Amino acid sequence: MAVLEADAPRVECPEHGPTVIQFPWARHDAGHTRTFDDQVAWLATQCSKSAVGELVRVAWETVGSILTRVLADIDKTVDRFDGLRRIGIDEISYKRGYSYLTVIVDHDSGRLVWAKAGRDDATLEAFFDALGDERAARITRVSADSADWIARVVAARCPNAVRCADPFHVVKWATDALDEVRRAAWNAARGGQNQSRSVRARARHPKVHPLKKVRYALWKNPEDLTAKQHVQLEWVAKHDPRLYRAYLLKEGLRHVFALGGTEGIEALTSWLWWASHSKIPAFVALAAKIRKHRAAIEASLEHGLSNARTEATNTSIRLITRRAFGFRSPEALIALAMLKLGGHCPPLPGRN
Repeated sequence: MAVLEADAPRVECPEHGPTVIQFPWARHDAGHTRTFDDQVAWLATQCSKSAVGELVRVAWETVGSILTRVLADIDKTVDRFDGLRRIGIDEISYKRGYSYLTVIVDHDSGRLVWAKAGRDDATLEAFFDALGDERAARITRVSADSADWIARVVAARCPNAVRCADPFHVVKWATDALDEVRRAAWNAARGGQNQSRSVRARARHPKVHPLKKVRYALWKNPEDLTAKQHVQLEWVAKHDPRLYRAYLLKEGLRHVFALGGTEGIEALTSWLWWASHSKIPAFVALAAKIRKHRAAIEASLEHGLSNARTEATNTSIRLITRRAFGFRSPEALIALAMLKLGGHCPPLPGRN
């Protein structure tokens, strides 16, 4: 290990007042050289927490401070919003206690361009403040789930953008509605079983009701079903037509997005009529919800834009979150995510 010593005289800065003179080989208020900082930042994006700490012999909290400094330096020279036209907006939990990050991804480059702690109007407003009204006016597509706070801010700050509802979230609504029907069917079946408890008690191995095991068969896509799950669905079709219709409704909505374009929009119209007349309260309510967000859903069908790229980024952030366990502030986590996924990680010092 090398130790570098130098006199650090205090100066009168016209902007910051009395402060220590700036050295070319170290960042302000840092106890390490720029080269050391850059090396630690590169290692943190590539290695595990324990490997970084063992190699460079600094506390993990210090690594967080280094990451924040390095990112701030990069952001002075890099314009992350240059050419931004199509963005994805999503939220991700980064620790217990309902702590969230709002993340913005560039659909065209696939890069993470912005992140901030929070998930509300003020958090998203901060992104558009950084972007500026002129650049916000150039945004043409915004993919997101149907959270009201995202819809409000995008409508106010992105006047020329078409908001596209994420298909995954819309289909998840249908899966949730299907699960509501399944639970009702299971509770009804379990009530019937409870009435014959004395009869079951006499049996050495009481038989489990088939509805108890059909959850995953109902959730999975038909092409992914096992032979056993096909049999379970056949049982549902034969013995519980209402639940099977709910399953078909879920699959029908998934098929709408598989078609896409004009065909998908036409199929959505047919699906809404089917769901509204299904006499299944969960799907009647879902049809009303989809009508509320129909413009954004049809935009997704027309333009073929989803939040898949943003979700992939969120998956990477979840892995980074595990690695970043121990950082005291979300800023250090955001710095690590931006360096790893933003496309501007410093190169390993001393390498071409």
